[in-house]
Amino acid sequence: MPKPETLLPLKPLVFDVLLILNEDEGHGYGIAKELQERSPEGRRILPGNLYRTLSGMISRNLIEKSPRAQARGGAAAEDERRRYFRITAFGRQVAKAEAERLQDRVAAARAQRLLSGSQAR
Repeated sequence: MPKPETLLPLKPLVFDVLLILNEDEGHGYGIAKELQERSPEGRRILPGNLYRTLSGMISRNLIEKSPRAQARGGAAAEDERRRYFRITAFGRQVAKAEAERLQDRVAAARAQRLLSGSQAR
């Protein structure tokens, strides 16, 4: 297994998916809706791009397919079309490393007075 830092920096979409799956398992459509809701511009992601991204994340062991196939929202019937995904322990380590990297970049921007909350020099 590679060190988490070797995968950095992450593409924003990959980091966003890791943040979503860190909260709970999710299926493709649910992940796409959550991405749109979290985006200040309400960005939409095309299904092909999302599933390509998810596939790449699986191959790098950031996420895995979940055996969960039951539909959410109170529906009791199994929905075979929905593929659920969950973050792996390695994916959580990579997300943490990326968050720390970004935190360092924000601290540098604050030190240079590019963001409010800057320390006086």
